[in-house]
Amino acid sequence: MDNKDQITVTSPLLPDLDEFNALLKEIWESKWITNNGSFHRQLEKELAAYLKVPYISLFTNGTLPLITALQALRITGEVITTPYSFVATTHALWWNGIKPVFVDVDSATGNIDPNKIEAAITPRTTAIMPVHVYGKPCDTKQIQAIADKYGLKVIYDAAHAFGVEVDGESVLNAGDLSTLSFHATKVYNTIEGGAMVMQDEKMKQRIDYLKNFGFAGETEVVAPGINSKMDEIRSAYGLLNLRQVNSAIEARRKAAVRYRENLRNVEGISFFDDTPGVRHNYSYFPIFVDAGKYGTTRDELYAKLRGCNILGRRYFYPLISEFTTYRSLPSAKPENLPNARKMADSVICLPMHHELTEENIDLTISIIKNSVK
Repeated sequence: MDNKDQITVTSPLLPDLDEFNALLKEIWESKWITNNGSFHRQLEKELAAYLKVPYISLFTNGTLPLITALQALRITGEVITTPYSFVATTHALWWNGIKPVFVDVDSATGNIDPNKIEAAITPRTTAIMPVHVYGKPCDTKQIQAIADKYGLKVIYDAAHAFGVEVDGESVLNAGDLSTLSFHATKVYNTIEGGAMVMQDEKMKQRIDYLKNFGFAGETEVVAPGINSKMDEIRSAYGLLNLRQVNSAIEARRKAAVRYRENLRNVEGISFFDDTPGVRHNYSYFPIFVDAGKYGTTRDELYAKLRGCNILGRRYFYPLISEFTTYRSLPSAKPENLPNARKMADSVICLPMHHELTEENIDLTISIIKNSVK
């Protein structure tokens, strides 16, 4: 097999090239390629409507809105977060001089366990930064109740949660701020990109200042901002992708159904089912391998899949708390994080994207079934 025969874990949603070229021609003619141009403004407006949020600010990637959210809310000291995520979640804290405090996850969801948050709160705690892992909504009500009780801010890393709703309400409206990633690997992408969701116009203005060096006018700087604006080219790309994201999510849903129907009775293999009342985006399809029941370890199965050109990924392994930067933290001790460790050591995210064929899915399923010892 060569690269074209590989079944990748994801595939980028791409706009029609002719339509994209038409928008590029407009940009070339206007010569306005960045700094809050018309496509940037239009994409913010259309995304806010699609995502059912009051205000949104576009960024050049998904990490900078996390860093900026912490700046905007003036977070200091300690922030309670999860070890089971992509490392950018915790890096954003480190870049702001904030100490991460890891709390174990709920094994039923992979999200931070609200029942363990209060025990981690100290006089230095100023915020909670949960992650909607794999796009599965956190228990936002319980987390908010804890935050209100202790006077803490809540910033959601919603990198995986594009379009996710609970009972018709966008999960992005939870907490003080939510951030998104529009990286090429995500359900919705702008090649590289990201966004922040906020609930009032005053915060939107503050964020827009912070992502543009702090400029409030030609000669006035109101804050020590950075440069993290999205350009016109990626904004135009994003506008076109927004037109087709629903069909891409539906294709992903069908793939998830096929996986579940065929893997449900494989002993030692487990996965998440849809949650009632939740509009999922099917951004990932993680399975968890119980070696004792399955007869083969996670890493043996992972290698077998890769040997057949099926490029699953071990998201999220190892835990953030096991990386050199963070492993010396008291909260990073393995005995404090048993559920997160178990998930990290047993997970494989199977191929999940809009271009998967039934043959691709069935081949993956066949290898999983035939790898049982």
